[in-house]
Amino acid sequence: MRRGFWVALGLGAGATGAVVASRWARRQANKVKPATLAREARGGLMDLSKLVAESIEEGKRAMEERERELRAELDGTAPEPDPDEPTAP
Repeated sequence: MRRGFWVALGLGAGATGAVVASRWARRQANKVKPATLAREARGGLMDLSKLVAESIEEGKRAMEERERELRAELDGTAPEPDPDEPTAP
């Protein structure tokens, strides 16, 4: 009786451990699948490209503003206000 109990308990614990280990291994394998890595890399590249595009646009706006200031200084007139920039009330 005792021996049968411990055998059954050992088999149950072994089977449970095997199921848990296989599920863990499957999850770890899915994390490093090429499709998963590619999806994460693509998301990172999209964020980077968005930041670069925003930086370029901001640089162009600053360049145009500075050009207006320099042209106004050379002409001896007041700089024209930027049509895209909101005016203070």
